Amino acid sequence: MTFEVISPVDGSVYYTGKLQGIDAVNTTLENAKKAQKNWASTPLVKRQELVASMVQNLVDMREEIGTEISWQMGRPESQAKNEPLGFEERALYLSSVAKEALEPIRPEQEENFDLYMAKDPLGTVAILSPWNYPYLTTSNVLASALLAGNTVILKHSLQTPLVANRMKTASEMAGFPEGVFQVLHISHADTGAMVADARIDGVFFTGSVEGGRRVQEALTDKFIPCGLELGGKDPAYVTASADVDFAVENLVDGAFFNSGQSCCGIERIYVHENLYDDFIAKFAELTKNYKLGNPFDSETNIGPMVKVASADYVRKQISDAVAQGAKSLVDESLFPASKVGTAYLSPHVLVDVTHDMSVMREESFGPVIGIMKVSSDAEAIALMNDSDLGLTASVWSEDVDGAYGICEEIKTGTVFVNRCDYLHPKLAWTGVKNTGRGISLSKQAFDQVTRIKSYHIRTKR
Repeated sequence: MTFEVISPVDGSVYYTGKLQGIDAVNTTLENAKKAQKNWASTPLVKRQELVASMVQNLVDMREEIGTEISWQMGRPESQAKNEPLGFEERALYLSSVAKEALEPIRPEQEENFDLYMAKDPLGTVAILSPWNYPYLTTSNVLASALLAGNTVILKHSLQTPLVANRMKTASEMAGFPEGVFQVLHISHADTGAMVADARIDGVFFTGSVEGGRRVQEALTDKFIPCGLELGGKDPAYVTASADVDFAVENLVDGAFFNSGQSCCGIERIYVHENLYDDFIAKFAELTKNYKLGNPFDSETNIGPMVKVASADYVRKQISDAVAQGAKSLVDESLFPASKVGTAYLSPHVLVDVTHDMSVMREESFGPVIGIMKVSSDAEAIALMNDSDLGLTASVWSEDVDGAYGICEEIKTGTVFVNRCDYLHPKLAWTGVKNTGRGISLSKQAFDQVTRIKSYHIRTKR
């Protein structure tokens, strides 16, 4: 049985692959289990060398990778080719802190006893990765899992299967032992069967809230670690003391980069009434300078969305909001490539929006932003927290000391001040509410891919 990747660039079949079945799942699980013990006993420095070599191989392929990403999900090639560099940043940082993160924990000792807690690898883990940042989202867990001594099975989105293939090639070139890192292209049903299998010791999923629920359902009869990163409806607050030009420059990029298809992209903005008119005028003007078009055109900085259905969903959010009284500040006619029936959708800036509109409450994952006027910090905080999701939030203020107090009130996994839409590898990537659970990145990521084993040893009697 085969599957097809329909390119959002022109609607053509870009790639046809073989859909593997349950027999392939069983073989892959057996190979992973056979390899895990030897991999866990491999010295950390050797695991670090292999991971670094794999990463370097991906960096060396980045021109080809950029082209493949563009064809598979539509991001401009000039941007897509840099994704392996982000993979490198995250993976090498995790490698640099692996030794410290994996050291046994030794509490205060007692006479005649040796007391400590070791961090053992989980065993075999499954990583279920999405298409929107196909290398970066995978890197969040992959490096720490491998460095900790786990074997890894990667099931990538069937929209971006060549990403998994490239990673497999890079690992083989690096000299990874057989069974340590494997790739499967399988259906949702077979993915559920794999996750539920007793030979899987941990699962890490990035995707929709509904997808996260299906992963949890597959684990009904198992008690294993499960990391879920399920997206966001990430807000920004432009305070009365903000630098408007600086905030506009960064928030336009935060809203529309990758056609808005980012879990931590800016999806709603609250602006203090003292700055509101100036802010929305400059925000709309900068948005009008974007170039929507073929991702292989060097002037393009916003490409098509991943699928026509995704673009149609955002179009409906926009039309529903306008029908309820919202106003669009950007005329779609300024973007000739934006056409109904295609994956090409122009960026939209909506004002006169309210939280009765789905565009301000439900994840859009597209090039649309709603902007609301607020009269106080307290009003902004209440609106920012009025969401079932909580991945990131950002505060824009020249009064950084005062911004700390606002940050403390926001219910989110990461809060930024004068920055947005960036994962720092030194900080835990996590969320609250329906954004999911678990941690990737930072030294704390290793706690997610290991289990504590306590040693209580009497040394003398």
